[in-house]
Amino acid sequence: MDFIDEYLNHIKDKGLYRDFKFFTSSQSKYTSIDNRRVLLMASNNYLDLCADDRLKEAAEKAIYTYGVGSGGSRLITGSCKLHDQLEKKIADFKGAEAAIIFNTGYMANIGTITAISDQEWIIFSDELNHASIIDGCRLSGAAVVIYKHCNLDDLQEKIKVHQGNKRLIVTDGVFSMDGDIAPLDKIIELAKENKILTMVDDAHGTGVLGDSGTGSVEHFNLKGDIDIQVGTFSKALASEGGFVVGSKSLIEYLRHKARSFIYSTALSPVCIAVSLRSLDIVKNEREPRVKLLENSKWFQAKLRKLGFNVLESNTAIIALIIGNAAKARKLSEKLFEEGIFITAIRPPTVPENTSRLRITMMSTHNRKDLKFALERLKKAGMELDVI
Repeated sequence: MDFIDEYLNHIKDKGLYRDFKFFTSSQSKYTSIDNRRVLLMASNNYLDLCADDRLKEAAEKAIYTYGVGSGGSRLITGSCKLHDQLEKKIADFKGAEAAIIFNTGYMANIGTITAISDQEWIIFSDELNHASIIDGCRLSGAAVVIYKHCNLDDLQEKIKVHQGNKRLIVTDGVFSMDGDIAPLDKIIELAKENKILTMVDDAHGTGVLGDSGTGSVEHFNLKGDIDIQVGTFSKALASEGGFVVGSKSLIEYLRHKARSFIYSTALSPVCIAVSLRSLDIVKNEREPRVKLLENSKWFQAKLRKLGFNVLESNTAIIALIIGNAAKARKLSEKLFEEGIFITAIRPPTVPENTSRLRITMMSTHNRKDLKFALERLKKAGMELDVI
């Protein structure tokens, strides 16, 4: 077992060791971590709904009606009426025929990719796709062709080289570490020209992008053009679970073929009830997501003016590139000491020499909050020679 200690010592030396910070209150723009009040700028709780009273009420009602556990897998005893309601509601929200709920977005990607493809398939995958997509591709046994990040010329060349009747293009809608949006409109053009299936994981677009908040597909006005859409309830929707929407036949197929669905205990009725209520809020309240994206654009501009290296983003995710892993961690620690929680993202989550602070906006952040963050970032950045 010596290899375990060797590995742990190695990542400590490289500045890649990770430890936990424990929340001691609910997540909101100001929260408590280890009993210390901090401004939270690292959460996927984009619309600040995690502590919303309306969602708490929905959870409470579900507990008294259905109890706290689901009791089994969906195909045995784990399905309650709420599951059916949520699958219909998320399908309608996304403009699809049908939907299936998974326990996590990770399980949705793995379950779907391995159910759809096998050794006879070719999968074209963006080089910065989420780990769950990467793992699903590997487990499927398909031939996996990696194309350069959001590079349509590279994708087109690789499509020409790798011919076959069973091919799939899979991409994130919004890339979780860079905050950029995949060029779905161009990808769809290539897919249609070459008769290739398309799959988009819109975990970070759902609830955020599009006039109705349905995500990156709506952002590009591509309703009905994507074969398989994956997403989560655990980010802007402030609940738990993943989902897949698509044709009725696709969903029926996944119910009988996706192993991560078939062999998992179902999500509790509490999570399902919260997701149902959260979808209603997103559908009916446009202003929070408008404010969210305004916050992101304003904050990016101010960071660049201070001299920080910030990637261009049209989403709530802002990547502040540091490069060195140890320095990124130190900057995160200094900010925490100043009352701001922003995590340092390091390899293997991101490529070598691209360690960063992954800043995420909330719709409830106001200018006072953001100016406070900018002051502390400037101070810590100058102390560490980042700016």
